Amino acid sequence: MRAAPAVAVTVAAVLTPLAGCARADTPPPVGPAVTALPGVEVTLVKSGGIAGLTDTITVRPDGSWTKTDRAGAAHDGRLAEPDLDRLRQLAADPRLAAEAAVTVPATMCADAFSYRLTIGPTNVGYVDCPPQATPPAATAEVVGLLTRATG
Repeated sequence: MRAAPAVAVTVAAVLTPLAGCARADTPPPVGPAVTALPGVEVTLVKSGGIAGLTDTITVRPDGSWTKTDRAGAAHDGRLAEPDLDRLRQLAADPRLAAEAAVTVPATMCADAFSYRLTIGPTNVGYVDCPPQATPPAATAEVVGLLTRATG
């Protein structure tokens, strides 16, 4: 009969150090966190050209977008996840603010396309006139992404 207390003491002695290994909290989620754009819309206005077009693309924080042409015809869609992820990265890119701070001289191009990008308080743009200047890199990347992704 004396063996039972001795076994209980032995089992307790073996299990007590292991009790600290148990975890009550849940492990962190695996994979990147999905977040909306930084609470702001992204708006791109493309204007000019020989036909005098004006297209406006507005992307909401959830990735849904609306593209409106100069006649007022609108098309809606949603960015694919890789495009939305890239747009989120570019929207937070400090190069955009730096590009917005640069004063660009007036262009001498006729019938060139002009791009105006607004992300929150940041407004940046350029005129697509290759012989005169190279477009700002981050801005041009957002323009290319939105133009391609919204058809």
